[in-house]
Amino acid sequence: MKGLGCMAIVFHHLAFYGPMSDVVHAAAPHLIDWLFNYARLAVQMFFVLAGYLVAAQIAPDGKVADISSWASLVWKRYKRLVVPFLFAVVLATLITALVRPWFHHSSLSAPPGLMQLLAHALLLQDLLHMEALSAGVWYVAIDLQLFAATVALTALAGYAPPSWRAGLPILIILLAAVSLWGINREPAYEDYAFYFFGAYGLGMLAYWSGRNLALGSLALLAMGVIALWLQYRNSVAVAFGTALLLSAIGRKDSLERWPSSRVLIWLGQRSYSIFLIHFGICVAFNAVWHALFTTGVWINAFGMLAAALASVATGALLYSHVESKRNVLGYNKATTALVAMITIALMIEALTQQPR
Repeated sequence: MKGLGCMAIVFHHLAFYGPMSDVVHAAAPHLIDWLFNYARLAVQMFFVLAGYLVAAQIAPDGKVADISSWASLVWKRYKRLVVPFLFAVVLATLITALVRPWFHHSSLSAPPGLMQLLAHALLLQDLLHMEALSAGVWYVAIDLQLFAATVALTALAGYAPPSWRAGLPILIILLAAVSLWGINREPAYEDYAFYFFGAYGLGMLAYWSGRNLALGSLALLAMGVIALWLQYRNSVAVAFGTALLLSAIGRKDSLERWPSSRVLIWLGQRSYSIFLIHFGICVAFNAVWHALFTTGVWINAFGMLAAALASVATGALLYSHVESKRNVLGYNKATTALVAMITIALMIEALTQQPR
């Protein structure tokens, strides 16, 4: 599911940003429009899966697990998210700086400042209303907010009397309902975690209902149906459908027997790195193709496919050398390369912005 989802996001951004997709749109408007409008909904599946997995970690039986140091869990999650994130954002910044002099397109972010880079490193760029340096960076910030909020709530619930600790699912149900039925209907709140907590909570309930918790099953159905009745949203429909699927296969203990594909397993393991790195790669391909092939449907369609495959290959490298490694940052070659890319990008931007 993660493997298919990340590829949907890659092709969504290829359709969204162009200009290769602008050329292909003339011959395949329905396909490009579908990728433009609907492929992005895969992020809802990611939120549900994240909630499903966090429920297994902090409250596997619907009761609060012992979280003696919730801050260390959040810090661990932050490091796991932000280290490959930094490499991907810096690469996108460097590629943008290299193509900016000869590729003028709305997909290019403005030249960054040091404070903007620092905000990205702290995953605060949206809360501080700073322009994103890469597509999808908002998702990483929201993922951390959701995890931190859930772990903090679980830790607080751990101070309750033992007989009250089973009330954590009820608290999650209430918060998810508030999100789905109210907050998620107001786009003004989409920079904050609780805008997406409905999908995250559906994932947690899917895990618990798969463990034969009747409350979880009833709450899952009620929350989804009422949310869609109040206001139909494709994002909620995808999240609800994903949660129902996870609940069904979990209840029947069929996750272990789920049909497996080595390709999709390989892709799923690297999905986060592919998701992070693909924007910079797509910008590079769009810039080169725009310079060489301004027309031609088939050659531009090939360019989109080549950009997607290159994103997978580059994401695999990021996974192998950064995401899957411990203590990547430090006094080593990886950190040296990261600092060098930042320095070069800022120097190129400074030189190209000087008046001629």
